[in-house]
Order: sequence, then C-alpha cells, then structure tokens
Amino acid sequence: MINFVFMLTQHDATVPDAVEHVAALAPTGLRYLGFKDVGATPARQKEINDAAHEAGFVTMLEVVSESREAEVRSVEAALTAGVDWILGGTNPDATLPMLRGSGVKYCPFPGRVVGHPSVLHGTVEEIAHSAATLTGTAGVHGVDLLAYRHADADVAALTEAVVAASSGPVIAAGSVTSADQIRTLARAGAWGFTIGSAIFAGELSGAPDVVAQVRAVLAIASET
Repeated sequence: MINFVFMLTQHDATVPDAVEHVAALAPTGLRYLGFKDVGATPARQKEINDAAHEAGFVTMLEVVSESREAEVRSVEAALTAGVDWILGGTNPDATLPMLRGSGVKYCPFPGRVVGHPSVLHGTVEEIAHSAATLTGTAGVHGVDLLAYRHADADVAALTEAVVAASSGPVIAAGSVTSADQIRTLARAGAWGFTIGSAIFAGELSGAPDVVAQVRAVLAIASET
C-alpha cells in the first residue's frame, strides 16, 4: 500500500483555515498530515502542528521557499513547531547541521527545483543521481520527488529510477489529481504521495467535502 500525505495546502501555500480541518480528519484513518512553510507564520505552523499531534497525526512540513536564507528560516520554524518530517528544500548543506540530533526525518528535493509553485528540471538520470547522492548523505532520510511537476519526463520511468537510486523513501509531491496517477506512483515503488490543492479545489471523488475526498483517496491508496 502506498502512503497518502494530505497537505493542508493549495497553490503551494498553507490554507488559511488549516487548523479548522484537523479535528474532522482524525476519524478518517489518515496517518500523515502536512502543510507548507509558505502561507503560515511560524506561530501558525506551531498551532497547526500542535493540533495535528493532539489528533494523533504524524506531521510533515514541506519547504518551498525559493532562497537559501528563507529555507534556513523555514527549517528553524519547523523545528520550533515540532514537526516529525521536513520535506523539500534545496540546500541540505545549510539545513543538515540544524537538524542534527533533532530526530526529524528529512527528505529534500532531488534534481534542480525552481520557482513557486516549484517545478522540477533535469534528465531522469540526473535526478536519480541527485537522489542517490542525497540519500547517501548522513541525516537525509529520503527524497521529496516532484514527479508530476516535470515538464516532459515519463513519470513512471522517473519515479522508478529515483526509487532504484534512493536508499530511503521516495515521496511523490505536487500535482497529483487522479486515481490513475496514484496507481502509477504505487507501481513505480513510491513510498508515498501528497495531495493538497486537488482536494481543496474539489477535483476528487466526494467533492466538495474535504473529508469525503480524503476517505476516497485513502481507499484508492489501500488498493495499490
């Protein structure tokens, strides 16, 4: 079974009412709940994280800030908030020393990631090599792969190559909107995938209700 990470985000930013969704999601069977550094102040991030932990969720914060300095600030805020995983980011040399001894599972972006919303560049071989290098680095748990944010790569081939090259879990993040995409990622060996925007836009079965859509995605994931 592939793992589903529901992101309390839309358009690569945390939704303003993120905290209000947490309690309603607790009975769904969802385990992983995420949000992003963009769209939420450090105080708001801690509020979301505290509510999620109280409801029994494992928390993930995805770093999508574009500058090195902003990424460092985001990791500092994530540590203060007390998240369980940090996904994304492109400057592990700057952030790994901050994470040492924290117990946080760190999964940066492999390949060349630019812009906001984040877009992945590079050949399949280059991205797989990047994933191998990252997961071979002490303190890196896995990678956060923008599989469906690549302009022209075959997603199945890209994901399979990154999974084969990585010594840790591969989480496929960004622009997952359908059951077929989830099945493709599962067949390719991804540990998990994230969905945020598609649910808040009402693009999945059970729409427009957020909880109903999360249940529908969990059902798809459990069948893979």
